[in-house]
Amino acid sequence: MLLEALYHVPRDKWAYAYDNSTIHLRIRTKRDDLEQVIAMTGDKYNWAGTYQEYPMEKAAHDRMFDYWEVDVRPRYKRLSYAFKLVAGTETIYMLDSGLQHDPPSPPGECFEYSYIHEIDVFKVPEWAKEAVFYQIMPERFANGNPDNDSKPVEKWGSPPKFDNFFGGDLQGVLDHLNHLVDLGINAIYFTPLFTSPSYHKYDTTDYRQVDPHFGDNALLKKVAVACHERGIRVVLDAVFNHCGEQFPPFQDVLKHGQNSKYAGWFHINEFPVKIKDGVPTYDTFGFFGNMPKFNTANPEVKEYLLGVAEYWIREIKLDGWRLDVANEIDHHFWRDFRNVVKRVNPEAYIIGEVWSDSLNWLLGDQFDSVMNYPFADKVLEFFCGGMDGYNFSNEMGSLVMRYPQQTNEVIFNMLCTHDTPRLLTRVGGDKRKLKLCVVFLFTYIGTPCIFYGDEIGLTGNTDPDCRKCMEWDPLKQDRELLDFYKMMIALRKKHVVLRQGRFRFLQAKSGNPCIIYERLDQSMHFTVWMNNTDKACVLSHPIQTSDWQDALTGERVAPDSGTMNISLDPYGFRILYRHIK
Repeated sequence: MLLEALYHVPRDKWAYAYDNSTIHLRIRTKRDDLEQVIAMTGDKYNWAGTYQEYPMEKAAHDRMFDYWEVDVRPRYKRLSYAFKLVAGTETIYMLDSGLQHDPPSPPGECFEYSYIHEIDVFKVPEWAKEAVFYQIMPERFANGNPDNDSKPVEKWGSPPKFDNFFGGDLQGVLDHLNHLVDLGINAIYFTPLFTSPSYHKYDTTDYRQVDPHFGDNALLKKVAVACHERGIRVVLDAVFNHCGEQFPPFQDVLKHGQNSKYAGWFHINEFPVKIKDGVPTYDTFGFFGNMPKFNTANPEVKEYLLGVAEYWIREIKLDGWRLDVANEIDHHFWRDFRNVVKRVNPEAYIIGEVWSDSLNWLLGDQFDSVMNYPFADKVLEFFCGGMDGYNFSNEMGSLVMRYPQQTNEVIFNMLCTHDTPRLLTRVGGDKRKLKLCVVFLFTYIGTPCIFYGDEIGLTGNTDPDCRKCMEWDPLKQDRELLDFYKMMIALRKKHVVLRQGRFRFLQAKSGNPCIIYERLDQSMHFTVWMNNTDKACVLSHPIQTSDWQDALTGERVAPDSGTMNISLDPYGFRILYRHIK
């Protein structure tokens, strides 16, 4: 047993309250090193009367480690615990005081979860577990009102550039809500809507006004009402890391320098405020001089921005915020942000833009979720032939173990966004590979999101090409692909197990890019079979039960002498399920 690989701490993702009566425990061990891990649990005030052993399950693995997990429901909301680790004839006990070979004398020296306080339990919005999101960049979605177009506006569908306009607006969104309903969408994430000189609106100049080229506040309210009437939630983009150069307080700083009453609103490194040797004398988003960075620790800035967040929650009954460049804003601000937003709407869904491990923001006091770019990167690398099943299962296991379960259930999963090449382009135009990615997206843990136009076959490389105009001519849309998206969305929405069930790989071999994985809960069992190669194959796996059927065709499928054999076309897949009696 490699003792140096053992790891557990009684906090964060390793020991946490999942709900008001359940504590999740996790422990890490060397890959394929242990045969059994047992959680030894009890109440520290009545250990003998409450003692219970829980065999732990190997929930995931990565290249170097196994991760074991168990759900414990303590009788009195308190928990003292230790771990019994078994490898062959060797047994080790892991306690808060360290490792030992002799059985412990609990509860002394045990780990402790002191008490499940309801106020401390990390609660995520339940509706986000049911959501299928659709990301809309309004300027490129649909032009519903040419009268509010900026001048000049290029012909709809012309090549996008970094600075051209096409006239998309909120009326265009309103006109096409039925497309989203027909697709199965029940949540929209809008990129920024507020007044800004750019088409993308990430350089805001007025946080309380809808950009006049999109419409006005009354129209946004009308869109929100129409969405809510159709069962569609609305999430807006909050750009609180920085503003636009034309934002009035920053203009005041440009005019009055250090004598401006707004000088403390920004991170000014040197006066006068200017571009010096190609670099701004003030902090910005990246090095873009037209996007000065807010000093969110400044009380006036904080009051202003939190007022904006509260205003839109109340004004349009907003269902949540997506937070731009969230990792570059101080944690104190986000804690106050969460309190303000959740006070007005306890079910508001807060999504941070953080591109890497985000645990610091996902402990219940800041965000509910983050944009899961690592998910997209690993899924696309695998289905584009960049790794085998063994390594893919390792990568996904590592991602699952990054966060507590309640976060995994609402992690914001997408395959592309306005900041990445489009999905069809990233898979080299091969719709078979695209479909494998989409099947994985909709049968995986978390909250899936589609970028507008993916469902009808829009292509596009990196920005600005990925921000093409939506194609509304049915003759130019890939209708077969659209039907495929509808089918997968409907399947996910029909079955709770695909939204909240356990995820686990059943087969993922070294040197083999074909995989089998499962989603499982107390009432239903799904298995997904994928051939990630350009040759037909047969995937086989031991399965004893015979009551399986194809989730898409309804066809009955049975194993042969305890082995399920599934024939798959090149880049083919099959989804099977059975009811658990």
